[in-house]
Amino acid sequence: MPTDRSLRLAVDIGGTFTDAVLMDGQHRVLATAKTATTHDDRARSALAGAEAVLCDAGATWSEVGGMVHGTTLATNALIERRGAAVASVTTAGFRDILEIGYERRYSQYAINLEKPDLIVGRRHAFTIAGRMDARGHELTPLDRNGVAGLIQSLREAEIEAVAICLLHAYANPAHELALRDLLHAAMPDLNVSLSHEVSPEAREFERLCTTIANAYIQPLMAGYLARFEACFAAAGLSCPILMMTAGGGMTTIETAARLPIRLVESGPAGGAILAARIAAQLGEHDVLSFDMGGTTAKLCLVDAARPQMSRSFEIARAERFIKGSGMPVRIPVIEMIEIGAGGGSLASVDPLGRLRVGPKSAGSDPGPVAFSKGGDVPTVTDADLVLGLISPIEFAEGRLKLDPDAAKSALLQHVGAYLSHDAVQSALGVSEIVDESMAAAGRMHAVESGKDLSQRLMIAFGGNGPLHATRVARRAQVSRILVPRAPGVGSAMGFLFAPVSFEIVRSHYTTVNSFDIDAVNRIFREMRAEAEPILRAGAPGQTIKERRIAFMRYKGQGHEIEIELPPRAIKIDDMDAITQAFDTEYARQFSRPVPDMTIEIMNWALYLSTPSKPPEARPDRSPARPVTATAFRPIYCDISASWTDAAVFQRAELQAGDQIAGPALIVEPQTTTFVSADFKAGIDSVGNIWMTRNAEIAA
Repeated sequence: MPTDRSLRLAVDIGGTFTDAVLMDGQHRVLATAKTATTHDDRARSALAGAEAVLCDAGATWSEVGGMVHGTTLATNALIERRGAAVASVTTAGFRDILEIGYERRYSQYAINLEKPDLIVGRRHAFTIAGRMDARGHELTPLDRNGVAGLIQSLREAEIEAVAICLLHAYANPAHELALRDLLHAAMPDLNVSLSHEVSPEAREFERLCTTIANAYIQPLMAGYLARFEACFAAAGLSCPILMMTAGGGMTTIETAARLPIRLVESGPAGGAILAARIAAQLGEHDVLSFDMGGTTAKLCLVDAARPQMSRSFEIARAERFIKGSGMPVRIPVIEMIEIGAGGGSLASVDPLGRLRVGPKSAGSDPGPVAFSKGGDVPTVTDADLVLGLISPIEFAEGRLKLDPDAAKSALLQHVGAYLSHDAVQSALGVSEIVDESMAAAGRMHAVESGKDLSQRLMIAFGGNGPLHATRVARRAQVSRILVPRAPGVGSAMGFLFAPVSFEIVRSHYTTVNSFDIDAVNRIFREMRAEAEPILRAGAPGQTIKERRIAFMRYKGQGHEIEIELPPRAIKIDDMDAITQAFDTEYARQFSRPVPDMTIEIMNWALYLSTPSKPPEARPDRSPARPVTATAFRPIYCDISASWTDAAVFQRAELQAGDQIAGPALIVEPQTTTFVSADFKAGIDSVGNIWMTRNAEIAA
């Protein structure tokens, strides 16, 4: 064991389980652990997982030189509405930005339309006089005399956090800064979020929503992060803790506490980073990342070893698959689709006699019925147990004995009694519903992106991903699957491959024909001066990689496309190349450019990061040799629709070149890989499991 501080620790707190991974300086995984999430004090389960991996590896806290943390707390607080009492302050005359929104209904003909819950009601939407124009010039001074009345209103409403979003603050934040100082002078404990810090871009509705979301969760996240840091410091950790962000990078705890909205979806981002790294190692261009845990399933498209990115997403949609039905947030984010389909997803029959699975979950407490911890509604895990796909003795490394009889009784009571099914038919129905839900989500996500799933390699991980991968892949028309090493803690492992990074966006309108090079270069210098100290705090002494982006469109269009700029000051000679790059990218996305149209540039982005760690050498797919099983388990085969004996293998005992015909189960400490009857599996030189579908075997 090394005596220096070369070890790195990652902790991912999910809705059901908390995952921990310990890795050495050569990117070798030394130990992994999966513990039940303690929702009353999440740091407790995180510390238990961290201590478990240190114990397994024979290491001490003094050897840990880096730690990365990701959590679903910010996401869940927004979805479950467990934030602070929050108010908004906008420019006088713009009180109803939230009420107006996009000025359209997300479902045109829905009579009983449920409007998105944007957190701040009209009675807590306040205004202040003062005005900037789009260029940042002051038109009307800030009404300092009106601040006293605003403070009185905030006190009467018992407001804990304020989102300040003044008109055109992205161009000149002077009024926002002055208002913040005046509020803090009178209310020092008030949490204040400023739009020019949270989302400094044009489009008032999205900017206000993002600032509100940040203010809403800021007190909760700041308190949580302080307790988390103190807990690990007391245990003996002496290195800084970095936080995973939604965009796939890492930032400091101080920045995360100030801008907690960037932590939303940070846990799933780690899984996408892992899938992208594996894709780079394999030389695979088109990949589908499939991460199924205890509460949700996440699917992400990875192209050319880069996860699909977005600059916006929606929180808590009123209609899960309808765009515009949620609260829009504009931050850099890895684009993925997430549905309530995990091992703990609850199964029930609705009043119309339809079997439904999720999105509600049993979580870690009480958990599935088979856990014997008080749960009485059947879950996906209970169904998999009844179908024989999970060993009641080996589950969770043998630390938790499952009760198959309790799972059968719950399925009969809550499903079978309503549908005239026995326990096995009920379990099969639950399994098919959840698998089809995940496959349908993947198909829809691909169609929305103009992509085809059939030629993609699925990379499956998470506590339940390998168990359901072949069944989801079949329905999604995917024929190849890879299950990496230690798949049960895939997202946490991805944290350790993420770069330390920070991204800043600024709005500055110009056209290609009237381009002010000096102004644009000044904006990039200002962004660099703001972003570099944040990056240096998380990665002292490391090399900094810089990317510059222009968001361009034809005049009159509503949205922009991203064009990469040279990572240096722009010169007049660059303009022809920038214009050509826009025409080329526009033609790629929309078939052809539009001649003789004015090109506008709306926003500018600077992305600073540490260099990505190079992937390991490509694994060798050794010549296949069939391996004979010595153990078998009866399972209900999803192909033959009958009970059959499935070969059982311990993953640790398999060697490179081993080939396994389905149906089979490959068991490891934190998950099980199910090789369906229409798939075969092989092991490569680094221990990855490859599964390939035999199309001649009909499902």
